[in-house]
Amino acid sequence: MKAVIYARVSSTTDRQSTDRQVTDLKKYAEYSKLEVVKVYEEKISGAKKNSERPVLVEALEFCIAEHADMLLVSELSRLGRNAFEVLETVKTLVDNKINLYIEKEKFTLLDDEKQPSTFAPIMLATLATCAQMERENIKFRLNSGRQQYIEKGGVLGRKVGSVKNVDSKKEEYKEALKMLKQGLSVRKVAKLADISASTVQRLKKEFQL
Repeated sequence: MKAVIYARVSSTTDRQSTDRQVTDLKKYAEYSKLEVVKVYEEKISGAKKNSERPVLVEALEFCIAEHADMLLVSELSRLGRNAFEVLETVKTLVDNKINLYIEKEKFTLLDDEKQPSTFAPIMLATLATCAQMERENIKFRLNSGRQQYIEKGGVLGRKVGSVKNVDSKKEEYKEALKMLKQGLSVRKVAKLADISASTVQRLKKEFQL
């Protein structure tokens, strides 16, 4: 059976890598005796429309043209954070009898007859909606916190050569610090808070989290 891997990170810089996603999915393919015929890697925000994500578009076109059996992704949000667009992509896969494997939930879309399993639509709709809500809630809290900080006289950013004091860091990065206290990984916090992993690592070390 032929499989295609699609991996995505939000940052267009070198602060995030698709290496871990690809490695994990290759391990699954090997375990499941799938032949990985193509690997697609993309650095682009999940908030972008699917039509504006050229690598994803190319991956789907390749799957259809080459009659791939399965598309492998690390989590559903890799296909986007807009629930309707994600479900549209899933429908394209179903219409072309292409299975979908989601590593995080150990979920496969189609059964042996290449039909969606009974609870697949419900589960996918729930996962897609949760991913969208998670991102929107984080953005809302971050923007609200920044606005309150500014209203209290705070200034975002700093002059070259200056150093932020502890209180200003606590205020500016309070959402990131909260997530670190909850035990989220550096990579996860960086993605949700939309800051670099190196910044999260420094916060974790400085505040001993």
